[in-house]
Amino acid sequence: MKRAAILACWLALATLAITVVAQEMRPDRAIKFRQGLMYAMNVNFGVLSRMVKGEIPYSKDTAVLRAKNLVELSAMPWEAFLPVSHAGGRTKAKPEIWQDKAKFEKLAEAMQAELPMLVAATQSGDPGQLKSAVGRVGDACEKCHDAFVNE
Repeated sequence: MKRAAILACWLALATLAITVVAQEMRPDRAIKFRQGLMYAMNVNFGVLSRMVKGEIPYSKDTAVLRAKNLVELSAMPWEAFLPVSHAGGRTKAKPEIWQDKAKFEKLAEAMQAELPMLVAATQSGDPGQLKSAVGRVGDACEKCHDAFVNE
């Protein structure tokens, strides 16, 4: 329950940050905004990943919550990849994001397209379906990170 409250606070802050980014669009804020959202996505996906690996107990309710959070969060960071934000501070984003924006957007959309299937897998209550869906989402994330993130 404590984690759900923390996540709810993160989501509220992210929503507020969307307004700030839309109004300010300063490069340093755009970087912090998208990094915060990516971190929140990683936290939620990490729970699902640890579940399918057997590192934490499987919980259908937790899995559904985390998958739904990912759907919401995944719609937010893209507006903060502003052309000027590559020089706004410390970032792992490669310049290729701005040089091949079409590929970047295609990979982001491919990841987002997997998320409704992840939600369906969590709602099924079948850990096997969840494992498969987590694998597909993880692959989609990895393709984008390989191309556009300095890890």
